[in-house]
Amino acid sequence: MRTKTMPSSSTRSKSQILLLLFSALSLLALSFIFFSSSSPSEPTAAYTHTHPRIPPETSFVASLENFLAHKAPNYRTSDDTVRSALQDDVTSFDDRKFAKEMEWVHRDPYYPLNFPIRVYVYEMPKKFTFDLLWLFRNTYRETSNLTSNGSPVHRLIEQHSIDYWLWADLIAPESERLLKNVVRVDRQEEADLFYVPFFTTISFFLLEKQQCKALYREALKWVTDQPAWKRSEGRDHIFPIHHPWSFKSVRRYVKNAIWLLPDMDSTGNWYKPGQVSLEKDLILPYVSNVDLCDAKCASESESKRTTLLFFRGRLKRNAGGKIRSKLATELTGAKDVVIEEGTAGEQGKAAAQKGMRTSIFCLSPAGDTPSSARLFDAIVSGCIPVIISDELELPFEGILDYRKIAIFVSSTDAVQPGWLLTYLKGISSTQIREMRRNLVEFSRHFVYSSPAQPLGPEDLVWRMMAGKLVNIKLHTRRSQRVVKESRSICTCDCRRGNITGPDTQSLRV
Repeated sequence: MRTKTMPSSSTRSKSQILLLLFSALSLLALSFIFFSSSSPSEPTAAYTHTHPRIPPETSFVASLENFLAHKAPNYRTSDDTVRSALQDDVTSFDDRKFAKEMEWVHRDPYYPLNFPIRVYVYEMPKKFTFDLLWLFRNTYRETSNLTSNGSPVHRLIEQHSIDYWLWADLIAPESERLLKNVVRVDRQEEADLFYVPFFTTISFFLLEKQQCKALYREALKWVTDQPAWKRSEGRDHIFPIHHPWSFKSVRRYVKNAIWLLPDMDSTGNWYKPGQVSLEKDLILPYVSNVDLCDAKCASESESKRTTLLFFRGRLKRNAGGKIRSKLATELTGAKDVVIEEGTAGEQGKAAAQKGMRTSIFCLSPAGDTPSSARLFDAIVSGCIPVIISDELELPFEGILDYRKIAIFVSSTDAVQPGWLLTYLKGISSTQIREMRRNLVEFSRHFVYSSPAQPLGPEDLVWRMMAGKLVNIKLHTRRSQRVVKESRSICTCDCRRGNITGPDTQSLRV
């Protein structure tokens, strides 16, 4: 066994001083990032860069037009052939990955708690990526295309377009990117995580049912045939499955992967038991339907906020959303309260934006799932959300304190006659002003853009993802150990069909 060389006391003292100094500087930097009073539109000092700043585009349609016109023609994709990986391919990749990880262990004292996160973006066949983006682009003006409950299909796709915003940032030239906590790598063995750029929501809403299911199966086979997937059984792969209906027919086969979701839906109506968890998956905010009310807008709208409580949306929903009809019965007709039925079309967007910018509080009850886009519309409108959703899990809650910008009310209290309005009227003007100021600051965390901005949702995704890396590596190694040990115990009797060993069931195929 190699003996350890013990450092001298003076060396230890210097190391301790340097460590304390580094810790102090790190805390100072983090404090500056999260608590500085700089304008939301200005980048923080932690993200200084040498290339010229590009004005951010926050419209999905406008950003997509530019992306397809200028970036898509120069982007390379793989061919449409799906090739199955051989065991030798998986073993070879595992060896390369192990060598790279050992290099990081010896070189980086903070590994695996390291930044930037290294992400490998699969170059999938265009039928999973660009063809679907073009399909949306060529049909989004068809406003007659509605879901069964009357919601405009293309508007729903925009609400769940997190797959586009993340992918567009990851594949952008480094000279155009502002985020420094994530980098794209070209070699799979260098990756911490693997991003699957398949547009599950577009395909669900714009393809015929059987065509969509067939494409889902093809995408599933393409991804699960990759050596990196086989090595980890998908544990280090990121799947954007942001609409609760998308990828539903095959997602049981990717349950180990990291899912990007709108919420956890603990009711069990949308996800099967064991498919989703806070440990494994990540909740992302919806893309807002309304325009950002920045600091200037918030100041100008201060005197115009004469409505106490505002809601515009579907009043009849399923599951936990049934509370909407109860709230409508309780609140409709009350003084300084606006409760309206409406959808998310262009006219609906204008009405919702106007209502939210002229209201103090905005009602945010559960929908078909515990969350809804309305919460994030309220935040970017400077309207204090009143959240009535007992099962709600919020995006980036490990970083953000929603108590500073929202009011939380239990469903039981909210439907008591007169309780909710009495409670809201009792909130002091001082607290309201403070929460409005916080909304101006917090709104940056919920506005997707191209290029992705520091402290924007794309940025916070990777900060939250960093906390999952140790668990991912742990579970990957455990799964490999169990499989390898059980195979090593299995003797030549296996060839004769007489399989023995601790994991017999998993070896019977």
